[in-house]
Amino acid sequence: MILFPAIDIRNGKCVRLIQGNYDEETIYGDSPTDMALEWEKQGAEYIHIVDLDGAKTGDSTNREAIRAIAKAVAIPIQVGGGIRSMDTIDEHIAAGVSRVIIGTAAITNRTFLKEAVEKYGNQIAVSIDARNGYVATDGWTETSDVRAIDLLQELEEIGVKTVVYTDILKDGMMQGPNFEELGIVDEASSIDIIASGGVSTEENIERLKNMELYGAIIGKALYEGTLSLEQLTRGKSIEN
Repeated sequence: MILFPAIDIRNGKCVRLIQGNYDEETIYGDSPTDMALEWEKQGAEYIHIVDLDGAKTGDSTNREAIRAIAKAVAIPIQVGGGIRSMDTIDEHIAAGVSRVIIGTAAITNRTFLKEAVEKYGNQIAVSIDARNGYVATDGWTETSDVRAIDLLQELEEIGVKTVVYTDILKDGMMQGPNFEELGIVDEASSIDIIASGGVSTEENIERLKNMELYGAIIGKALYEGTLSLEQLTRGKSIEN
């Protein structure tokens, strides 16, 4: 199972939100590039980046910061947040991003999603951000009437190979993932599932690993120091 350290960028800085609330922000660093280099140094094999400004408005102001990260690190990065046009995808791929994650537009514009998958194949992932089983959009500020499980099955038909599944109510709460929901989601299709939201202990990671998920995103627990990426990746606590 791949462990993805998360870098959330807002106004060019490395931040974390609680449950996607833009009023509940903690700034952890002025340089997302330095943070990415630190996670790479600690053994990360893949980095997860979220453009929070893009996610909320659809207009990214952090493209240069993302480009700088892609240029600085030798490991792959995946990027989500405000991916609503082929031009944006093209820019990210050209800048060295390995995988682009479509969120809101996967709900609102199936034609765009299909075109992206046809052009870039497994370099396109979809983010399913769920609140009480229903998909949230626009930087988690809106909740749709689309059930997450139904969307997942549609995505498989379209050809999506990877999904980042976030339980919003668990995000940033340090209370563990929604294992039950993740199990249901993972069983519903053959899509690779990356768990996100609430991953905060080695026991959480071990349980997700035993579920044979493709990956897990770790955010606040790394920044607060309750988990050590270096220990996890070097096999000092949990073997890869």
